[in-house]
Amino acid sequence: MRKKTKSISKTVPLLLETEGARRATGVSNNNSAHDYVPDPEVSGKATRRRFTAKYKLRILQEADNCTSSGQIGALLRREGLYSSNLTTWRRQKERGTLEALSPKRRGPKRKKSDFTTRHLAELERENHALRQSLKQAETIIEVQKKISEMLNIPSNQTGEKI
Repeated sequence: MRKKTKSISKTVPLLLETEGARRATGVSNNNSAHDYVPDPEVSGKATRRRFTAKYKLRILQEADNCTSSGQIGALLRREGLYSSNLTTWRRQKERGTLEALSPKRRGPKRKKSDFTTRHLAELERENHALRQSLKQAETIIEVQKKISEMLNIPSNQTGEKI
């Protein structure tokens, strides 16, 4: 007995591929799925790039030295920057402060704690603890008075037992 097999004709669309062209997914258009295996690991959190003042000044100097058309674009692509970076850095440079070029810490600013605020907080905690222990001592004394009344134990004016 002979098995019949069907012949499946594969239709492959004609793809015009330029040298170095890639899809938005990063996979080249060469119809070989086994060549590219995506990395299943996802990074936890993207980190924000921070540029030092020295780096910013160097890039601004290189951008100022660009004379022919396309050189600034090539510089930006090489460094992985945007034109808005250059604009912002130029404005900061015009202000005249090198400090403005250095990266700033993001998020809420820390409060400067001085001695008086720390000392005040410590005294308030101590005061609260003392009030709690006083309240506990008063409660114990009240219970002792009630027990002595229930057992008919006489006590003198100073609070000592006779």
